[in-house]
Amino acid sequence: MSDNPFAVVAKPGDKLGELSTPRPIIDEDGLAANIARVQSYMDSHGIAFRPHIKTHKIPALAAEQVAAGAKGINCQKISEAEVFAAAGFDDILITFNILGPQKLERLAALNERIGGLKVVADSAVTVDGLSDWFSARKPLVVLVECDTGGGRCGVQTPEEAVSLAGRIDKAPGLSFGGLLNYPKPGAAKEVQSFLSSALALLENEGIACPIVSNGGTPSLFEAHLVPAATEHRAGTYIYNDRSMVRAGHCSFDECAMHVLATVVSRPTPDRAVIDAGSKALTSDLLGFSDFGSVVGYPDAVITGLSEEHGVIDLSKCSGDRPAIGDKIRIVPNHTCVVSNLFDTMVFHRDGVVTRVEDVAARGLVW
Repeated sequence: MSDNPFAVVAKPGDKLGELSTPRPIIDEDGLAANIARVQSYMDSHGIAFRPHIKTHKIPALAAEQVAAGAKGINCQKISEAEVFAAAGFDDILITFNILGPQKLERLAALNERIGGLKVVADSAVTVDGLSDWFSARKPLVVLVECDTGGGRCGVQTPEEAVSLAGRIDKAPGLSFGGLLNYPKPGAAKEVQSFLSSALALLENEGIACPIVSNGGTPSLFEAHLVPAATEHRAGTYIYNDRSMVRAGHCSFDECAMHVLATVVSRPTPDRAVIDAGSKALTSDLLGFSDFGSVVGYPDAVITGLSEEHGVIDLSKCSGDRPAIGDKIRIVPNHTCVVSNLFDTMVFHRDGVVTRVEDVAARGLVW
C-alpha cells in the first residue's frame, strides 16, 4: 500500500457504504471462486494454465493464481513483466512483438534477471531484431505467434509458422520455444487443425516444440477441445465482467469486480447522474450500446459518459429509483481497463473492506 497519505482510500474494517467514490471493489469470495473454478477445469483436463496479469496488474493476485496451481504468468508488455519479476515471478511470457532499442535493452536486462522469460514474434523483422540484440547476450526464448482466426497478430499459415520457427532456431542468441495463438471464440476445431498441422511440419523438420500456448478468456472453456495445446492463457476470468456474462462464461453473481459510484444529481425523474465517467468505467463498449450494468436496477441504462460523469436513463425502471447521495454498484463492460484507471483496488467480504492492494503495474503499457 502506498505511503502517500492522499492515496489512502480505505482500510480493513471500513464499510463499503463509507467509501469515497468512484471506486472499484473486489469481492474476495467471488475472486477466490473464479480462481478455483478455472484452475480446477484446467487440472481436470491436464492443461497447464498461465494466467494473464493485465487484468489485475497486482502481484498478490498473481501469487494467489500460482498458489492455486497456475504454471507461470503472462504479461503483455515489458514494463509489466519488470514489476512481476521484481515481485519474485520467474516464469514470464510476454505476448507482444518487441521492437526498438529502448525496449530491447530493457528486455535483455530482464532476461538476465529471471530464468524463464519468453517472448513472441510473427515476422522475420522481429526475429532478426531480437537476434541482433541477443547474439552476444544470454539467449532469449521466442515463440512463433500464429493467427488461427482471431485476426490480430500472427503468421497466417502453418507453413509460415514452421519457416519462422526455423529462422528462430538458427538465429544467434535465440532459442525456439514453441507456438502461440489467440483465437476467436468458438473456433477450437480451426485452432486444433492449424496447430496440429504446424506440429507435424515441425516434426518433419526435426525442430522440437516445447510449448503450444492457446489463449483467451472468451475461449477458456474450449481449452480441452484443442489437445495440441500444452497450456492455456486467460486473464479476465479472475474478475469477470459484463462481456463475459454475455458470452455465457459466468453469471452476474460471478462478477467479482463492481465499480462503486454515487448519484450526484437527479435533474429529471428519469435521469440520474453519477460520479463515475470514462475515467472510472472506461468508454469500452465491446459491442454493447451502453456502459455497464447497474446492480439492482436491471432496466437502468448508462447512456453516456463524460470524463467525470455517467448519465443513467431510469425511464424503464419500476419501483424505487436511486436518489441523490445513494451509492450504486456497476458491473463494467471490461474489467481489464478499469484496473488501469486506479492506483489501488479495494477488496471486501460481505460489504466490509478486507485489504487494499496497489495496482502495481498500472500505466505500464510499453
